[in-house]
Amino acid sequence: MNYFVYNGVRSTDMGVRIMSKNIFSAPKYDLTFQAIPGRNGDLINPSGRFPNVTVSYTCFLPAKSISELAEKITNLKAWLYTEPDRYHILTDSYDTAFQRKAVFNNKLDIADEINKIGTFTVNFSCQPFRFSIAGQKKSSHTATSFSLTNPYPFAAKPYIKVHGSGSGRLIVQSGTYNAIWSFLAIDGYVECDSEMMNFYKDTVLKNDTVEGDGFPLLHKGKNTITFDGGITKVEIMPRWVCI
Repeated sequence: MNYFVYNGVRSTDMGVRIMSKNIFSAPKYDLTFQAIPGRNGDLINPSGRFPNVTVSYTCFLPAKSISELAEKITNLKAWLYTEPDRYHILTDSYDTAFQRKAVFNNKLDIADEINKIGTFTVNFSCQPFRFSIAGQKKSSHTATSFSLTNPYPFAAKPYIKVHGSGSGRLIVQSGTYNAIWSFLAIDGYVECDSEMMNFYKDTVLKNDTVEGDGFPLLHKGKNTITFDGGITKVEIMPRWVCI
């Protein structure tokens, strides 16, 4: 039986049955076209971003009585409308290699058919990228140079945990990309979240103890990661992404 999992809850556990889905839509790249008098064709003005995409499941709630249907609808609403101010992980049985960051932020219109079946469509607003589930796994490295291969054409924003003491450098190289970060005061470890754009240790920000150009990215193909100085180990979650 097909299902989706949202915010840690599986649809089948709520009695939800899926009739149809729209889960493979891709977002339209955000850009505008500008016409120039006397020039053939339009100029492309990109914004440099993809907007959110809608993922939809058309479902029904089987029930043996009106009271059972009403109870299921109450539980369904409590589930979908919990924490509507943040993204949650969305997975399903149709696309098992990827997960999304989604939020339910739509009306929920439920039709009562023969007083025993509630039919409805769940529309999730999702961040444009699908996250590889394999890319959510951490790997640990003590060798001072190692490589990771990004199988997708989009740059990934990894989570990196640098272990050691004192000062050291972290270098990421791939193709024309060559970036260096100098860690000035490592005390056990420093965490780097390129998606959140922060260096920190637990709840303490460490941005003022790291020098470098932005935050690490893992581009398509082979990425070589090198470290030296007081850095003794690097843990990394690559977070591969695809549209």
